[in-house]
Amino acid sequence: MPAPRFFVEEPLTANTRIALAAAVAHHACRVLRLRSGDAIVLFDGRGGEYRARINAERAGGDAAAVAEVLEFDPVEREACAHLTLVQALAAASDKVDWLVEKAVEIGVARVIMTATSRSTPDLDEARRARRLRRWRELAIAACCQCGRNRVPSIEIAASLADALALAGEADFRWLLEPGATQDFAPAPRVPHSAAFAIGPEGGFEASEVQQAQQAGYVGISLGSRILRTETAGLAAAAAWLALNGEFGGAMPE
Repeated sequence: MPAPRFFVEEPLTANTRIALAAAVAHHACRVLRLRSGDAIVLFDGRGGEYRARINAERAGGDAAAVAEVLEFDPVEREACAHLTLVQALAAASDKVDWLVEKAVEIGVARVIMTATSRSTPDLDEARRARRLRRWRELAIAACCQCGRNRVPSIEIAASLADALALAGEADFRWLLEPGATQDFAPAPRVPHSAAFAIGPEGGFEASEVQQAQQAGYVGISLGSRILRTETAGLAAAAAWLALNGEFGGAMPE
């Protein structure tokens, strides 16, 4: 079995000792029941990971742990292209939580949640902060599980126009649109970045489709079946990566 992986906020350095945060120590000592001397892997989100050993302790009934950081491994497990999902907020928060987790596993580098005309109302500042904290926690947990060493960025935009502006100038920009005549195909050159705009349950309004088109997004179809909002972006990301060599196929020349 691979060694358990844990994220730490502070920059890591080989041949040092660090005290693990309370939540990390609890998970390591109480949930996973690691013992002193057990091998673990630490990462700080800056790329690469560190082989380490844990020194588990208990003080006053609480779990505590110190990690002996041994050596750095520069391994990277990012996708072959930088993917951004511009995702309309769904009415059910559990759907969005699930989407964040799976997007990280697939290899998406950035998720921009956005309010749209047919999605949930704008979140107030306190709710936005709570949602962002929740999504970052889910993204970190997914990185621990899947082996990624860079935590994807997750943001919230007040409107589709703001979200598209945040997404910036990706090499390829797709608007997932049922009924679009253009299908997925491998990129004509090795892609560095791609962005996908995914509408809410009721779809984008015509004015929002026009906004996306003006920002360089091309309508794309995922086939004859209409996917749910929390499924469409994940399917598009996986299909795009597969077509462009992520899962062992040849990259376009």
